[in-house]
Amino acid sequence: MQLRLDSDRLCIQLEWFEQLWAFNLNNTFTIPLTHILQVSTASPQSNWGEIRAPGTFVPGVIKAGTYYTREGPEFWYVTRDQDYLTLELQEEFFKRIILTLDDAATWATQMTTVLTSPPPEASSKPPQD
Repeated sequence: MQLRLDSDRLCIQLEWFEQLWAFNLNNTFTIPLTHILQVSTASPQSNWGEIRAPGTFVPGVIKAGTYYTREGPEFWYVTRDQDYLTLELQEEFFKRIILTLDDAATWATQMTTVLTSPPPEASSKPPQD
């Protein structure tokens, strides 16, 4: 899995085998930064009330795909690793995206910094001659 943080969006690109496990035909998620409400590295809450459709679940090994919860659809791609990155979203099909990454803490810090930084101010002064 590859993540790329651009000036106005986050791109998540899945490898072919990740697409296969997640039953997801799209290899890239592109999320405008304005649609990311919160970033966390805490262990995500999961429950038996989730409906997997489609996806893969092998307890303790992998949870991948689309899961429907009371809050709405979520995309999960987590493995045995404990380095979670959870994105809480608005105005997107998925309400949460939950991933495991080797450098989840670094990504969370970087995204939080970008999300909490004030936008660059446009000059409202007319150009002087």
